[in-house]
Amino acid sequence: MTVTARRGPLFSRLSRSVLKVILGLLMRVLYRPVVEGIEHIPGEGPVILAGNHVTFIDSMFLSLVVERQVYFIGKDEYVTGKGVKGRLMAWFFTTCGMIPVDRDGARGGVAALMTGRRVLDEGRIFGIYPEGTRSPDGRLYRGRTGIARLAMMTGAPVVPFAMIGTDKVQPGGKGMPRIAPVTVRFGAPLDFARYEGMDRDRYVLRAVTDEVMSHVMRLGGQEYVDIYATKAKAA
Repeated sequence: MTVTARRGPLFSRLSRSVLKVILGLLMRVLYRPVVEGIEHIPGEGPVILAGNHVTFIDSMFLSLVVERQVYFIGKDEYVTGKGVKGRLMAWFFTTCGMIPVDRDGARGGVAALMTGRRVLDEGRIFGIYPEGTRSPDGRLYRGRTGIARLAMMTGAPVVPFAMIGTDKVQPGGKGMPRIAPVTVRFGAPLDFARYEGMDRDRYVLRAVTDEVMSHVMRLGGQEYVDIYATKAKAA
C-alpha cells in the first residue's frame, strides 16, 4: 500500500480538512493545548517527527497541532472492523493519516520501515515513536534503531517532540478521554547527514537513536530507562 493512493481524490482531502477543523475546534475548547517550537517543523520537504508515546491519543494530538499532514503507522486491525462501527473507525484513522500495516511477525518491522521511507520519498511528514510501543509507566524507554535507519536512508531531518500531559487525558491508553492540560513541545531539527552510507553499522545506528532519545527526554522531562519498553511490559 502506497501513500500516494491515500492522497486520494478531492473527497478524501475535504474529509481530512473537515475532520481537522472539527476536532481542532474541540481540542482547543476542551484542552487548550500549549504548542511550543512548532516553527522547527519545515514548511515543505520530508520530515521525521520522533517523540515519546505515553497513550493511544498521542497521534491524534500530533496530527491536529501540526499544520501539514502527518502520516504514521498503525495496526491494521484498526481498519478491518466490520459493520458501521468498523467503517467509521477505518475512515477516522486513515483520514487522520494512519497507514495500516501488519506489524506482527518477523516482517512487521521491515514493512513499517519501508512504509516510512515511501512517505518521506514523497516529501511528506512521517511520525514515529522510537520506543516501538506505549510506555507502560510514563517513563521514557530505549529507542529502536529503525528511526536511525530511516533518517540515514532518506536524509530527512529528525524533529524531536514530547507529549506532556496526554497520559492524564487517557490514563493507560483506555477509556474515554478526560480533560487535562496538554503540551506538545518540538525541538530543533537534527541532521544526520554526516553518517551517510553507514545505515548498516549497528554502532552508528545505536548512537543516532540514542541522540534522538536524548533530545526527546530533555523536551519532555521524563525519567529515562535504558531497556526496551516491550521487555518492561513483559516483566
